[in-house]
Amino acid sequence: MPADDRPSPAPTPTEGPAAAVPEPADDLVVTHHELGSGPDALRYTATTGRVVLREEVVEDGRSRGVQPRAQLFSTSYVLDGADPATRPVTFAFNGGPGSSSVWLHMGLLGPRRVVMGDAGDLAPPPYALADNLQTLLRVSDLVFIDPVSTGYSRTHEGHTADDFHGFTRDVESVGEFIRLWTSRNGRWLSPKFLAGESYGTTRAAALAGHLATGCGMYVNGLVLISSVLDIGSVDFEPGSDLGYALYLPTYTAAAHFHGRVDGELRARVAEAEEFAARELPWALGRGSRLTGEERSAVVARYAELTGLSPGYVDRADLRVDLFAFTAELLREERTLIGRLDMRFTGWLADPNDARMTGHDPSSAAIMGPYSATLNAYLRGELGYASDLTYNVLTPKVHPWSYKEFEGRSVEATGALTTAMQANPHMRVHIACGWYDGATPHFAAEHVMAHLRVPPAALDRVEWAYYEAGHMMYVHEPSRLQQSADLADFVTRAC
Repeated sequence: MPADDRPSPAPTPTEGPAAAVPEPADDLVVTHHELGSGPDALRYTATTGRVVLREEVVEDGRSRGVQPRAQLFSTSYVLDGADPATRPVTFAFNGGPGSSSVWLHMGLLGPRRVVMGDAGDLAPPPYALADNLQTLLRVSDLVFIDPVSTGYSRTHEGHTADDFHGFTRDVESVGEFIRLWTSRNGRWLSPKFLAGESYGTTRAAALAGHLATGCGMYVNGLVLISSVLDIGSVDFEPGSDLGYALYLPTYTAAAHFHGRVDGELRARVAEAEEFAARELPWALGRGSRLTGEERSAVVARYAELTGLSPGYVDRADLRVDLFAFTAELLREERTLIGRLDMRFTGWLADPNDARMTGHDPSSAAIMGPYSATLNAYLRGELGYASDLTYNVLTPKVHPWSYKEFEGRSVEATGALTTAMQANPHMRVHIACGWYDGATPHFAAEHVMAHLRVPPAALDRVEWAYYEAGHMMYVHEPSRLQQSADLADFVTRAC
């Protein structure tokens, strides 16, 4: 073709002094499915994709219009033919911060689940999916939400992701998504639940207060899985001995699992709780004022309850943090135990390492199966394709801003109190794993015991315990029991 006959190239979006950024649009795929067979079969509609979040911009007291700020990815499951006036809906998310909702979605609540094996019997790649006949969809519609920068959620062009990487902005953006979904799907009169795991419990409690005061949306219940409503309760900070006491019963559970403490699990954990509530805090508070006899007695009891040697406990000055414990318990076997789930083990790369320095055997065990199956599931069964990386768990959200809590502990107990005060019918379900080294059960109990509500209000709080870790549903007996417990809770709380 002669040069003068060639068509002129189309201008690129960046040409010109005032190139406009394209207006984003919702990007949703709808598919229809059936789970099970016979009279118990569930027919449901799945909606997968990204919804645009917009905010009104006000400058100098004047509205500058509504502008897109982010696109949040979610997957919802709605039972076909159900009455929205009576059908509950549960909004679910995980934590991190920096985690997508893949764990609750594909491990416990959703209609399809990961098959990965368990501690000591992990399945090899490439892994598999199976029907989840115990899905919470049997009693509640489900909406899984990925906060900004997790999953396929991203900010709109021209906006900074850091704006969303913090306590308040995270609550506001997830809360706005919940409001939008509820309005667009005609579900304001449906019973509503928030289900969070780990930092997702912090988010859920804060959301309950935010939704109640911000748009008058009251929820029927909170599901707090591996609860941490006061991050100070799980920290090991200089000058604070609280974490050292609250972790000890979890050390006892882990030592029992690995054969370093004998007896019946719950009886031994109860002994550790008594010691961690009485003798240990007293000894830590006494410091150098302990007599030699007093110190020896406390060291011996600590060692007996944790499987550690008295010499190690003494050298640690009765202050063994989690990362030291995971490396020390099975050091003679050159074995490292997990943090998220202390049943899992791996090898100590350097047998002289004083502490876990990055590799968590339990985290490594679940990352591959959940990532592979989620990516295959979204494309293959839900029909949603994207060339973006699905951020299962991303460090890109850090540093996470807690500027609202400068000089004090990061907590959501105040928001939970506000929500319980505004809505005297809201119920709370708290699920704990005995072998959870990330959010120990005794810390969760401690925080709830200090909630500023009348004693009668605590009658609306219930507890469930499982012989597993942070993601207790990777343990099949725990998954089955937890599924039944949550279905019962949602049914009773409506």
